[in-house]
Amino acid sequence: MDRPLLIHVAVLLGLTALAVSTAQSAEPPQPDPARQQALVHLVRQDCGSCHGMRLAGGLGPALTPARLADWPDDSLVATILHGRPGTAMPGWQRFVTEAEAGWIVARLKQGFPPLD
Repeated sequence: MDRPLLIHVAVLLGLTALAVSTAQSAEPPQPDPARQQALVHLVRQDCGSCHGMRLAGGLGPALTPARLADWPDDSLVATILHGRPGTAMPGWQRFVTEAEAGWIVARLKQGFPPLD
C-alpha cells in the first residue's frame, strides 16, 4: 500500500473506533417518569420471577452490575428484546421498545432501582 492510502485507512479506522466507542457509552433516551416506574416494576416483577426478586440470580443468571459489566450493551438489549433461543429467556419486544431496553440495561449496569 502506498503511504497516502495507509494514512486514509488509518484515519477511517480511527473514526470508526471513535464512533463505536461513543455509541456504546452514550446514555439511552430517558423514558418519562411514569414509564420509568412501569419499567422498574416490569423488571422487578417479571424479570425477577426468574432472575431473583433482588436480581441476584435464580433460574436465570444474576443481573447485577458486576455480572453485566463485561457484556456489550447492544448484546444485552438484543437479549431483552429477542430472548435466548433454547433457554427459558423470552423476548420482551412486545412490551418494551429498543430504547427502553437500552434504558433498562443502563440501569442494570448501575444497580437497578428499588420499587417505589
